[in-house]
Amino acid sequence: MLVSATALLGATLGTVSGVLTLCGLSLLCKSCKKGKLERGDETDPEKAKPSILHTLTQFSVQKCTEPIQPQASLKFPQIYRPKPSVTSQEVVNYKEHGAANDTSAAELDTCNQATEREEVFSLPRQVSTDETPCTSEQTGAMTTSSSILYPKLHFSISLHKENGELHISIVEAENISVEAGCEGYISGCVSISEEQKHAHTAVHKLAAHVQWGEELVFALPMEGTEDTDSLDGEVALSLHCCDRFSHNSTLGTMRFKLADISMMLDADCWVDLQPPKQEVASSAGELLLSLSYLPAANRLGVVVMKARGLHSDKLKDNIDLSVKLTLKHQNAKLKKKQTRRVKHKMNPVWNEMMMLELPSELLAKSSVELEVLNLASPGTLLPLGRCMLGLHTSGTGLQHWKQMLDNPRKQIAMWHPLYT
Repeated sequence: MLVSATALLGATLGTVSGVLTLCGLSLLCKSCKKGKLERGDETDPEKAKPSILHTLTQFSVQKCTEPIQPQASLKFPQIYRPKPSVTSQEVVNYKEHGAANDTSAAELDTCNQATEREEVFSLPRQVSTDETPCTSEQTGAMTTSSSILYPKLHFSISLHKENGELHISIVEAENISVEAGCEGYISGCVSISEEQKHAHTAVHKLAAHVQWGEELVFALPMEGTEDTDSLDGEVALSLHCCDRFSHNSTLGTMRFKLADISMMLDADCWVDLQPPKQEVASSAGELLLSLSYLPAANRLGVVVMKARGLHSDKLKDNIDLSVKLTLKHQNAKLKKKQTRRVKHKMNPVWNEMMMLELPSELLAKSSVELEVLNLASPGTLLPLGRCMLGLHTSGTGLQHWKQMLDNPRKQIAMWHPLYT
């Protein structure tokens, strides 16, 4: 009896504890669900119930479908591309010849075409007392054709009618730009009909300023004439340079008529000596070149484009053409470059750019020589013709160089005759 009562009490207690456990679990589940609902209401402001922490103020939000266009505070700079400066009939359109006219200045600095042979010479160092050598671009030190100084000659003229003599007193010369150690003299030539009479001064060492103080005397046919107005003739005065190899070159010439002597008598005359004209010679063809100068980078760009009209006896056996470029400062060679070879074409096309480092202060005394060569046999290069570009040249070479100086950062193309 005691055992059955104990068993019944244990079963009752077990049942009660199980019921209480189930009730606790159900209450715990309900509380968890209630907490989740409250957190959801707090994250969603539209479903949140008003309370002490929530105000009853409502906000109305209107949606707009029109796009908003922001205004730019900075404008992107416009890029101007170089165009050729057409100033004469000989200047051609650079775009028609397949050249890179749209190339920017930065691309011109880096896209130097590979050449087959390149020789570099030392550049003479320029001694400057300026503490800020990098300000040449800002101070306008760029050489232009209007700032070129040609040699000037100071002379006077007197006429001795009783002796029939013309006396030309050579006083001095200035603005002479030659290599150190050169010598020179002044020559005079009087041309009357088909007769020419020559005279010259003594040889002096050339510098920027040279004093002569000598007279050139010429006999004139004054018989039957009272003055020189009726004389038909011409007087030419030239400045010549002699280098250490006894090679004479003309630095400048001026001319005037004998009929104009009466206006120049007993007067101090200062005259600019003009560069000598290109000697008349048969052209061996033409070469198309393009020039540009970048003052900020001190770079001279020469584009060897193409040639036409090449005729020579040296083209009979083999045609293998190239162009050699030589950069000179006065008589010193600074750099050499050569294009690739083009075979079996009488009108070859190269379209190669050569970039040369050249400071702006050396432009006035520098020149570029280009020579067309034919590889007749292995190791044998025969010259067909050449042309010169610079301020001390004449013809198209002088005109092209002046246009390059007057139009920096622009590509200017021009045909040049080739002379043997």
